[in-house]
Amino acid sequence: MDRLTAAKVFVDVATSGSFTATADRLEMSRPMVTRYIEAMESWLNARLLHRTTRKVSLTTAGEDCLEEVKLWLKQAESLGDLANTGGELSGTIRLATSMSFGYSQVVPVIQQFLALHPKVSIDVDLQDSVTDLTDSQIDIAIRIASTPDPSLIGKPIALCESVIVASPHYLANSEPISTPGDLTHHACLGYKNFQQHVWHLTKANLQQSVEVSCRLTANEATTLLNAALCHGGLAMQPTYLVSQYLKNGQLKQVLPDWKPDDMTVYVLYSSRKHMRPAVRSLIDYLSDYFATSRW
Repeated sequence: MDRLTAAKVFVDVATSGSFTATADRLEMSRPMVTRYIEAMESWLNARLLHRTTRKVSLTTAGEDCLEEVKLWLKQAESLGDLANTGGELSGTIRLATSMSFGYSQVVPVIQQFLALHPKVSIDVDLQDSVTDLTDSQIDIAIRIASTPDPSLIGKPIALCESVIVASPHYLANSEPISTPGDLTHHACLGYKNFQQHVWHLTKANLQQSVEVSCRLTANEATTLLNAALCHGGLAMQPTYLVSQYLKNGQLKQVLPDWKPDDMTVYVLYSSRKHMRPAVRSLIDYLSDYFATSRW
């Protein structure tokens, strides 16, 4: 059997902990997954996985060789790129980003990149949490933060500004808002990963932090955006997501003189070593694309 495919199956099962999940992800039958794992174990002359009716876990031998197998797969991909005639980029890039940024900003740029490089494929993983890129088999992640994860290499590619917005209907049927303190009297829409919902605002040299009341919270920006469009209250939203709704009048900006804290959009990757040409090219393309504000 193809050892490269067998290695990919082994790494995926080690990550997912499930033969069935790997079969679905790699679009093959569960018996075929079993055959590839048996081929890997025969090749390495070691039992790699504990199998029970409830879960699959790595044996000591499996743990010992997992990182080496991952490195071998990366080297095999790099060799494939080098052997490609004419130096044309090829291979699959695994990219993680948030749902809101992926939907509104990443899809357009990767479509352009794919049009330029017909032998490249991109697998987008929409996730709002920062996960271990190596364990998740992610080549690069796009994250919005005040500072990047110190365990990763972060390249800033854009500035993320935010505004407070609400629907005209909500504002017309609520108390007026003229100062940050007025926010305490309103229904606000918050991110549930914060224990306290405090909005930090700046106007010139003035700073003010307001603890707001959030009856509706979510862990994802587009959900809060839709809640605001449905007249659910005030939402602090990135301009990359709400600019179109501000332009067409579906949303209105609240306290335009008071600015929420800016954040930075980063491209994150685990190491410069063994980076495939297609991955390096996509990082550069993203940087150039977002050098000019897109929202």
